[in-house]
Amino acid sequence: MLFYYSLCNILFIYLFLMSLSLIFIGFYFISFDMVIFIEYELFMYNGSQFIMTLLFDWMSLIFMGFVLFISSLIIYYSSDYMSGDQYIDRFIILVLMFVFSMMFMIISPNMISILLGWDGLGLVSYCLVIYYQNVKSYNAGMITALSNRVGDSMLLMAIAWLFNYGSWNYFMYIDFYHLDFNIKLIGLFIVIAAMTKSAQIPFSPWLPAAMAAPTPVSSLVHSSTLVTAGIYLLIRFNPLYVNSYLINYLLFISLITMFMSGLGANFEFDLKKIIALSTLSQLGLMMSILSFGYIYMAYFHLLTHALFKALLFMCSGMVIHSFKDCQDIRCLGNLFSQMPLTCICFIIASLCLCGMPFLSGFYSKDLILELYSLSYINYFFYIIYYLSTGLTVSYSIRLIYYLVIKDFSFYTFHSVSDESWIMLKSMFTLMLVSIIGGCLLSWVLLPTPNLVMLPFWMKLGVIIVCIVGGWLGYFFNSFNLFDIIYSYVYNWLIMFFGSMWFMPFATIKFPYYSLFFGLKFQKVGDYGWFELIGGQGMYYLFSKASLYNQKVQNSLFNLFFIIVSFWFIMLMFI
Repeated sequence: MLFYYSLCNILFIYLFLMSLSLIFIGFYFISFDMVIFIEYELFMYNGSQFIMTLLFDWMSLIFMGFVLFISSLIIYYSSDYMSGDQYIDRFIILVLMFVFSMMFMIISPNMISILLGWDGLGLVSYCLVIYYQNVKSYNAGMITALSNRVGDSMLLMAIAWLFNYGSWNYFMYIDFYHLDFNIKLIGLFIVIAAMTKSAQIPFSPWLPAAMAAPTPVSSLVHSSTLVTAGIYLLIRFNPLYVNSYLINYLLFISLITMFMSGLGANFEFDLKKIIALSTLSQLGLMMSILSFGYIYMAYFHLLTHALFKALLFMCSGMVIHSFKDCQDIRCLGNLFSQMPLTCICFIIASLCLCGMPFLSGFYSKDLILELYSLSYINYFFYIIYYLSTGLTVSYSIRLIYYLVIKDFSFYTFHSVSDESWIMLKSMFTLMLVSIIGGCLLSWVLLPTPNLVMLPFWMKLGVIIVCIVGGWLGYFFNSFNLFDIIYSYVYNWLIMFFGSMWFMPFATIKFPYYSLFFGLKFQKVGDYGWFELIGGQGMYYLFSKASLYNQKVQNSLFNLFFIIVSFWFIMLMFI
């Protein structure tokens, strides 16, 4: 175990230094507007060259730096969090494969290499979700893999369609984005693929289900890798859809995803699932701003969100680790007296998520909302947008209330253990970067100030919505209003909002009625409705039909035997 601890330290130092180097090189590329293409020939077949292309610009370099920075801290964090695991070497190798798949996708301007990194993320994420090897993990891994396979198939269709142009390098067709119908169809495939990876409706249920993975993996997935791959893909392919009919559908889906996830997080009691739903809400925010063409604002929020979301999951991992794997927030409370340093990190990360002024989330989120107010949009979208922002503050304050303010329970008082300094070092580093990172990135990414002219009340709209959302999040939970509602409408209302509008039941649990026998089946997990209308259902149908056929044949044989016997007896008497 000491060897693996030393190995984690070496990996941490190496990745940390590499991340700082990539970030500073990316800042240098911004100032001189540099782009580097690296091409090398893999092989030739029948006179055709197969060339691998790598793209290094400021966007890919800074994003790679952030991925490596967060990954290094998570590996150092995992050296203590996963210290009791007998196969920690396998865990570290899977995490490194996950990171390298993401980096390969980031620097790839070619559809084939993008697919390799994209599919590598899906495969390794399945291995990490089922890491604990129980029924819950297997079911979560299956729905994660099957949902992501839809996106993989869309990328394969886009690759097949690119055969019309003789190359898979998407930078070659920037002049044809607004002219060719085939290119717009490729844009449709790309948008659907990004929706599956970033868990937009109707592909949302896999994101909370993937919380069956170890908490360091959740911190990595929800901050800078798997779920952000779809956002990064749309940033790169922005000209494909920004002036097409796709932006209206993308805007509607992203706003409904924001609203659904924010509402569901206010009814959820699993600590990790609440933070997962907050990730889904922020992904909807990035998708919505991408539909307006503000790719740099989406990229800015992508970076700042990665910092405080990784910190949130690290804090939740510390709480779960200290309270003997308890994730129910109703069993927790008054953690400040028992885990003060973790609570400080958790509160700062939650305030960053709310968009508290002068923290990292404020610089990107507030500017996105103001740019949205400047856009030409209808009232329905505008109201949903601001309601979703208020719900973000509401579930953040609700989570702080349950963990920090509420009285402790008997369980937490007797089960708490000491805070680990190894995990606290990673958390303090991310806390510092979460405080100052948004300001530094705004200076680098947005060197020219943007003038946003809004009416007085519209300018105060963001602050008013955040204050009202925070007050409702504290008021409804401090007076146990949900306990009063519980006895009346829990069977439908809370179940509806807390289960992502019944989407998991439509994708995992689904009743199947046999047309021949009138039998109803319902199974969960891997043996869901797709199995029942597929292989398992056909097997059951044919086996029942075979039994029925045997009964009919036996009946006909018996009838034939009775008739022949009767005539034989009659002939004997004649």
